[in-house]
Amino acid sequence: MAASARGPRERMVFSAAQLIRRQGATATGMRQVAAHAGAPRGSLQHYFPGGKEQLVNEAVAWAGRYAGKRVARFLAELPEPSPSGLFAAMVRQWTDEFRDTGFAGGCPVAAATVDCAEGTASAREASAAAFACWTGPVAAALRDTGVPPARSEALATLMISALEGALIIARAERDVRALTTVAEELAPLLDAAVPARP
Repeated sequence: MAASARGPRERMVFSAAQLIRRQGATATGMRQVAAHAGAPRGSLQHYFPGGKEQLVNEAVAWAGRYAGKRVARFLAELPEPSPSGLFAAMVRQWTDEFRDTGFAGGCPVAAATVDCAEGTASAREASAAAFACWTGPVAAALRDTGVPPARSEALATLMISALEGALIIARAERDVRALTTVAEELAPLLDAAVPARP
């Protein structure tokens, strides 16, 4: 959905996610979100009576849903779906972004988790739910490539954990090396999870 097609509430949630991915949740202020969204400051209290905590939690939830929806698209675009191909597509999204726009932004779920997970139970729960919204579709996509159900959840967790760690290293180094490394190193392990056909 184009930013102009969103209402003020949706624009503020989207803007919060974009700001959190660049500067973290702690440094993201409510007024800054309203300005970024082009929304009246007075609408913050109207839409987010729970204040910044509610806004951050909703931005994290949005990011988890967004990541989860991308998984099916990645799988559909593969000429020959495979676990390693899926992971390579997930990684490529980030290597392309970093090469095109620089290393200023990372995953908003990870950023909010680092900043807020110990602050309140709702922040921790929002982050956990966002990761679940991403892990579930990855596990389903792995099953679609032939990975047995008993392994799909564990491998989805491995893929997301490796990707998130590589994102942090890539931003620190200002280099995509960690991302390309995890894609290459995990490829044989992921594909080996598909049973050989008799």
